[in-house]
Amino acid sequence: MNLTLKIWRQKGPQEKGQMVEYKVTDISEHMSFLEMMDVLNESLVAKDEVPIAFDHDCREGICGMCSLQINGEPHGPDRGITTCQLHMRTFKDGDTIYIEPFRAKAFPVIKDLVVDRMAFERIQQAGGYISVNTSGNTQDANAIPISKHNADLSMDAAACIGCGACVASCKNSSAMLFVSAKVSQFALLPQGKIEAKDRVRNMVAQMDLEGFGNCTNTGACEVECPKGISLENIARMNREYLKASII
Repeated sequence: MNLTLKIWRQKGPQEKGQMVEYKVTDISEHMSFLEMMDVLNESLVAKDEVPIAFDHDCREGICGMCSLQINGEPHGPDRGITTCQLHMRTFKDGDTIYIEPFRAKAFPVIKDLVVDRMAFERIQQAGGYISVNTSGNTQDANAIPISKHNADLSMDAAACIGCGACVASCKNSSAMLFVSAKVSQFALLPQGKIEAKDRVRNMVAQMDLEGFGNCTNTGACEVECPKGISLENIARMNREYLKASII
């Protein structure tokens, strides 16, 4: 396939960015999207040009670092996958593809397609943990009675990889799907009850401090989430926050 790529280039956080056009040829439909980006960068290096900075790590859909806005959609036009799992057979020969970083005030651009998502880490640090010490004293799983329904819901919430697609898809750049997933995975389990009130209060406060917007109720976050995190988690987080606010 021969493609036209319009890619956001920005030298640094304080620099003004712009869309730059590139042509790539002989792209195999079996390539992943990131492999296609590798091919482009190899051609740029061969011409002594600065390669395009983009984030990636595992390339197995696990870490979420490969977050890109492709033709206006987080992770591209496919569903239930991260950018590294997107294959070029999704596109057609001659297509023009627009590639940008995730856009949010709380995700400032570091360079080109790389954004700073440390805001998520700070939200996690504010309360995304439990104080139960299991080191060297791990209880048998069957000794803690948990309904299968709640266990399944907790595992579903824990599947969130913190890629930020929910933020990028939201008109208000809301992080409520991410935060609610991290609150829910503990709220549904007895181990998470100890600091439940402090957790939800602290994580929501940190979310607001980071500059994320409020939920739009449009559901775009759930649609674009590569792990299919449910909007029900936001409702659960709201209930947990309400309970924690009652004196």
